Amino acid sequence: MISFKIHKSYRIVAAFCDSDLVGKKFEEGNRQLDLRENFYKEKEVSSEEAINIMIKQAREDATFNIVGKESIEVALEVGIINEKSIGYINKIPFALIFL
Repeated sequence: MISFKIHKSYRIVAAFCDSDLVGKKFEEGNRQLDLRENFYKEKEVSSEEAINIMIKQAREDATFNIVGKESIEVALEVGIINEKSIGYINKIPFALIFL
């Protein structure tokens, strides 16, 4: 399952994270992923549902914050990221995308 939340301010930020990672913190050197529930968790959806949401948000020129293996795989399938877009902290993949 994938947790997601859409933040609306001057620009839409679509946050996606593997549900099993939400609420955890990962550190490696001076870099960290702090996967706070209030940022990533509004709803939980399947990979198929996440694909549709990502496609819709990409059409809206959203900014994406994506964390976790399943979420990254969905973003690769949708085509909003490529392998070069992916970073890792403690072997946890993530990507920040500005369309």
